[in-house]
Amino acid sequence: PADSGSTMPQHGFARSNMWKVKEGSQHDLDEHAGISLTLDLADASAGRGTNNMWSEEQAKVDGTNCRLTLDVKVDATSLTTVLVVENNGSDAFNFNCLQHTYFAVDGGAAQIPDQCYVHGLGGYSVIDKVDSSNDGKLVPEDGVTLQGEVDRVYVHPEGHSTVSVRIGVGGGKTVKMEAFGEVGESPVPVSCVVWNPSVE
Repeated sequence: PADSGSTMPQHGFARSNMWKVKEGSQHDLDEHAGISLTLDLADASAGRGTNNMWSEEQAKVDGTNCRLTLDVKVDATSLTTVLVVENNGSDAFNFNCLQHTYFAVDGGAAQIPDQCYVHGLGGYSVIDKVDSSNDGKLVPEDGVTLQGEVDRVYVHPEGHSTVSVRIGVGGGKTVKMEAFGEVGESPVPVSCVVWNPSVE
């Protein structure tokens, strides 16, 4: 999270820096393939901005330090990613992780409700960045469609820490996606963003 007056970009520093391949992590087996990448805060020179706890100046004062490790595994039917945030500094810190997942929709069907949709967000509440009149509304059980411009955060219901959705990607095909998080082995709530680049 960025403080008021911070010049850190909206999505933070992790995606703006070069990660290193973890030695010995690459593998390509008959069953699956994978790799692990790491990013140390000390090596993150881009996207940290000023006037926030992650800036180079403030991190030195506060003793803030961390290592990010991203494990990626691919097999015939699935893609699994695990992001670990390791606090190796002298003080606790708040952080957010936003895993961007983009899906191509076949046949130009991105605006067709029975072809492009997200099921599994029933009971989630909405923060709508396009139409604020939707803020706070609860999602019905029949799912979310992407008609018009869409940029929404779906906030988890109380006691619901895992996102599990089925996404329509056109041509009668669907993709299942699950996400969960833990801090110190305790589950933490996970919200879901549904977004399209434009009406076109």
